Amino acid sequence: MIVIGPDDPRYADFTAGINQRYTAKPGSVHLPRTTAEVASVVSAAGRHLSVRSGGHCFEDFVHHEGVDEILDLSALSDVDFIDGVYSVGAGARLHDVYEKLYRGWGVTIPGGICYSVGAGGHITGGGYGLLSRRDGLTVDHLSGVEVVLADGRTVVVTRDSTGAEADLFWAHTGGGGGSFGVVTRFLFEAPLVTPPSEVLVAAMSVPWADLDEGAFARLLGGYARWHHDHRAPDAPGRALSSLLMLNHRCNGTVGLVAQIDAAAPHAQRVLDEYLSTVLGDLAVRDFAAAGEFGPMPGLSRPRRLPWLRATRFLGTNTPVLNDPTLRAEHKSAYVRGTLPESQLRTAYEFLTRPDVTNPNTMLVAFSYGGAIAAVDPAATAVAQRDSTFKLLYQAFWSTVDADAANIAWVREFYRAMYAETGGVPVPGEVVDGCYVNYPDADLSDPMWNTSGVPWHGLYFKDNYARLQRAKSAWDPGEVFRHRQSVRPA
Repeated sequence: MIVIGPDDPRYADFTAGINQRYTAKPGSVHLPRTTAEVASVVSAAGRHLSVRSGGHCFEDFVHHEGVDEILDLSALSDVDFIDGVYSVGAGARLHDVYEKLYRGWGVTIPGGICYSVGAGGHITGGGYGLLSRRDGLTVDHLSGVEVVLADGRTVVVTRDSTGAEADLFWAHTGGGGGSFGVVTRFLFEAPLVTPPSEVLVAAMSVPWADLDEGAFARLLGGYARWHHDHRAPDAPGRALSSLLMLNHRCNGTVGLVAQIDAAAPHAQRVLDEYLSTVLGDLAVRDFAAAGEFGPMPGLSRPRRLPWLRATRFLGTNTPVLNDPTLRAEHKSAYVRGTLPESQLRTAYEFLTRPDVTNPNTMLVAFSYGGAIAAVDPAATAVAQRDSTFKLLYQAFWSTVDADAANIAWVREFYRAMYAETGGVPVPGEVVDGCYVNYPDADLSDPMWNTSGVPWHGLYFKDNYARLQRAKSAWDPGEVFRHRQSVRPA
């Protein structure tokens, strides 16, 4: 096993994640290559051990001042198929998972876009992506997990487990990372998802110069309305997913990316109707830089592409995330209804505020619903099954002196959007809480959450009680912990 200390030239690369606001100074970083080596680190830790998969955590759950040792799982990246079961190492990055599963066996998991996200955090948090409206969440296909426990033992628990082991498996179907043990492998029984052979992809920009308040409300309101109308598991648009990237006006444009299985019934017509509902009579251009994406010329008219080629392109065309100086702030909301006029006005106000000069401040909408809604809210730890899309409030920048202004903009925007419910998206008719894989430490802060609903009620709703039961059974001493880890009952 590789062990990296402070004097090792590799130390800096393993003690910070993608968000450079958060760093750690552990005594050592362990890079195990086997489950047995993971167990040996856990057994000998005795101090605060932090577990890292891909380094994409939005908060300081992995990298912070109190960390004594980091357990980096990046070497546990094998993807195999043995005896009818696909095995995905917790350290595998999503693009490698897609490449290996598809090239080897013609299958995939319906995971996220970003190529470098680690499977460990993504899957345990109920990861989703462009295939999820068609095929559900990653955890809807999970059949087992191999977990190193707080006492160093290793267990494999499955969807067929009973008693406390059933709770442990269930906790990994959306309960988030860093609470119950160290997952070393995810297991998926065959048959797994067969991705589309080809997809229709469209990517286009709308100039902010064409967006007065009314046009903006029709754009974002049309996005919300289409997803509400196509929220059912059998909806005609279930094979389509999209992102609407509403960068601040100083960026110059907003962006829209849509993808649909080219073999889905009436795929071209569904895509055309979607674009008409969202864009109306707005003039579009080739996709300029928006959201986390770089330019995408030639896709303002939908094009038919092989699925893996499209997945690779969208997943790696993310210059913002590849910035080695990146600093960021994020907040989230599940949306289950159409957006009220008050929220459309608030979004327009913050996205056109004249004092903002950072073009990478934004509100991003991402498709949900469809097949996701076919699963009971208690069947996995992901409780928000009837939501139609997600909202991600975020800002990216690169210097310490810009921290205060960017963090304040995200915080104030979020609080204004949910002013009627204590500054956070309390589950109700329009919204349904927050996404645990877009974690937000402010949900625990009474200065920013005055709703009376605790952070875990926003992430997990009624499912938190069972997560606590699993925690009490498998890690009552809180060996695995961070500021929003599941607490024992």
